[in-house]
Amino acid sequence: MTTPSAIPRSGWAPLQRPIFRALWIATIASNIGTWMHDTAATWLMTGLTSSTLLVAMMQTASSLPVLFLALPAGALADIVDRRRVLLITQTWMLLAAASLAITTMAGWMTPGLLLLLTFLLGLGTALNTPAWQATVPDLVPLDELPSAVALNGISTNIARAIGPAIGGLLVAAIGSGGVFLLNAASFTAMVLVLRNWKRPRPATVLPAERVAGAIRAGVRYARHAPAVKAALVRTAAFIVAASALWALLPVVARHEMQLSAIGYGVLLGSLGAGAIIGGILLPKFRARWTTDRLVVLSSLVFALASATVAVSRTYLVLCAALILAGIAWMTAMPLFNVATQRASPGWARARTMAIYVLAYQGGMAAGSFVWGVVASRTSVAVALGGAALVGVVGVVFATRPFRLEAWEGLDLTPSDHMRQPVVEGDVPLDAGPVLVTVEYRIDPADAAGFARAMDALAQVRLRDGALNWGLYRDTADPARFVETFVSETWGEHLRQHSRGTMADRRVMAAVRAFYRGPEPPVVAHLIHVSTAPESAEGHRGWPILPRWSDVRW
Repeated sequence: MTTPSAIPRSGWAPLQRPIFRALWIATIASNIGTWMHDTAATWLMTGLTSSTLLVAMMQTASSLPVLFLALPAGALADIVDRRRVLLITQTWMLLAAASLAITTMAGWMTPGLLLLLTFLLGLGTALNTPAWQATVPDLVPLDELPSAVALNGISTNIARAIGPAIGGLLVAAIGSGGVFLLNAASFTAMVLVLRNWKRPRPATVLPAERVAGAIRAGVRYARHAPAVKAALVRTAAFIVAASALWALLPVVARHEMQLSAIGYGVLLGSLGAGAIIGGILLPKFRARWTTDRLVVLSSLVFALASATVAVSRTYLVLCAALILAGIAWMTAMPLFNVATQRASPGWARARTMAIYVLAYQGGMAAGSFVWGVVASRTSVAVALGGAALVGVVGVVFATRPFRLEAWEGLDLTPSDHMRQPVVEGDVPLDAGPVLVTVEYRIDPADAAGFARAMDALAQVRLRDGALNWGLYRDTADPARFVETFVSETWGEHLRQHSRGTMADRRVMAAVRAFYRGPEPPVVAHLIHVSTAPESAEGHRGWPILPRWSDVRW
């Protein structure tokens, strides 16, 4: 195995930054507690019931909250202090883990109650994860982001390597309730570090977004950003297939191999050890292969490991297969994470990371349920073999149309290149919808090239906040083109002005290169006015305006 000294220095550079280092160490402590907890909880469920479906549902219960809270959590983390979000969610998880401990020690635990409390703990994770993922770029420079993400993965997998084994030993020594209590205590390390972190907040002249509007803006960005879309599709394709191994390994260990809690912990430790190896080797892998090729190789290796677990019950063979699975997992997951982060501007980062978490945890929840049903109606071997096949099919059909390298060349540094609109009087921020028109004078011979350049600009408008977009040509004047797009409110349009990046600026420059008019393009901002009689009296001299959802286009 490669030693730390053999890793390029850049791979360890984030640890030289005090805040990142403190949070990284605290994360290791918290993750060890979490993996001890997962081992104890899954083992407890296998003792409470012999149902394969209920055991697989443990993974679903911990992942399902993301389906409900990921998007609100991401929006919240973009519009309020992320440090405060992290403090609240870490405290929530501490209390949920303590409730599990008390309930188990009192002898009140049932399969249904275990699933419910696991779901409540998952709620905290769902709220915490987007804020934490979006916080990483605040702690390190952009060129250190891949290393920081990989180090976070290593911290998780250090915990994964030793946490299950320690959990197995402690389950035998003090019972599942005692392990739950230790997990509750482990959250205190993160709380203490977060309390001492003074995160600077970016200055803005606009009021904070509302959560519902922020969610819509984040979804629009992900929908119209090809690089983000590619990362999300590839993540979901990998996770749905990989979830079978995570969900069904406890059934293989306890019901098919009759292993003890320690034996099961060693299997999970093999996965974690492989992940640590993968994290250490990742910089060398990245130097040798492209991102897409690495993900293809990782997916195929993970599928091979799943197929091995499906057909073999030799303990050492399983350990070797799980080490390979861990290497593949730790190679692929940071690449998905970095691709999403690098394709996301600062204003939408937590929201896009929330959608990434949704693809990850939602895929894990759905996949665990599906493969649990398949295993209960056929066999564990059939479910794992089917998952391996799905993993291979996903690689074949998703790699070419959804390239992870689509983010390369994007410069998402903020660029204040959009002129502020001319306003007569005081326009309320909630007035809207807002229709923006831009008139261009173009040589008719350049119409085809101009249309292609405008297609790229359309993606910029839509992902930065426009509800719709159009380009029109004047039938009486072939040189006159009019661009139109609509923003939800005046305040949202002003935010759209502040969301421009250097990449957007280059797109705008390509459009302006076709312009042939003597004066700059004419831009007009038009706010919808209701014609209903009851809206004649408005506020601040403006009519009372309908929300964008009330207007028929």
